[in-house]
Amino acid sequence: MKISMLSYLNSLPFKYGLQQKENDFEINFDVPSKCAESLISKKTDIALVPVAILPQLLDYQIVSNFCIGATGKVKSVILASQVPLTEIKNILLDYESRTSILLIKVLAENFWKIKPQWLNAQEGYEQFIEKNTAGLIIGDRALTLSKSYTYLYDLADEWKKFTNLPFVFAVWTSVKNIETIFVEKLNNALKFGIENIKNAVENTNTSQNFDKIKLLNYLTQNIDYQLDKAKIESMNLFFKMLKK
Repeated sequence: MKISMLSYLNSLPFKYGLQQKENDFEINFDVPSKCAESLISKKTDIALVPVAILPQLLDYQIVSNFCIGATGKVKSVILASQVPLTEIKNILLDYESRTSILLIKVLAENFWKIKPQWLNAQEGYEQFIEKNTAGLIIGDRALTLSKSYTYLYDLADEWKKFTNLPFVFAVWTSVKNIETIFVEKLNNALKFGIENIKNAVENTNTSQNFDKIKLLNYLTQNIDYQLDKAKIESMNLFFKMLKK
């Protein structure tokens, strides 16, 4: 069975669980957009994908009650700016995840009530966040670059303020008929990883800018891995707002 999953630190417990408990899966790590492409093209059997691609799929199944979500501040999906929201004229859009791009557009229109010019960004765009040009930054870069900016707007926290609901960034999905035994193996491995986050952190290498204590706090306090009723409600509301 081929699995595609996020290369970000937020999926570290999943990676640890799969590597410790299973050898029936061939695992490929990539950015969210690439994981989505692999699922859509059926190059992978199961993928941890951004929720924004789900409405595009004709037929799919969510194969796990685990996800990448947040019940408050997520820290790794931020709008970074040197000026307040009301003074932002342009927003550079991170090239790695469509979900975050759609989320920031929903928040801008419905919650913040601003109408910036949206700019597609290239690698290295973070250095152009200045004056009235802000930028959407996601993943590990958001965790390490956040101190460089005067104003930070955490998108999961802003969604919570707007809807009083948590947010779901990615879910385990398949567009194929997966045998029950493999679904069980997957979920058992994911459960093991979630239950052993401390061990996962101790057994990984982190950059000098992000030590293991910070990583443990991030994974246990900012990321919520349970795909519960509130998150499913939030996901459905997000899809409804995208249609509008």
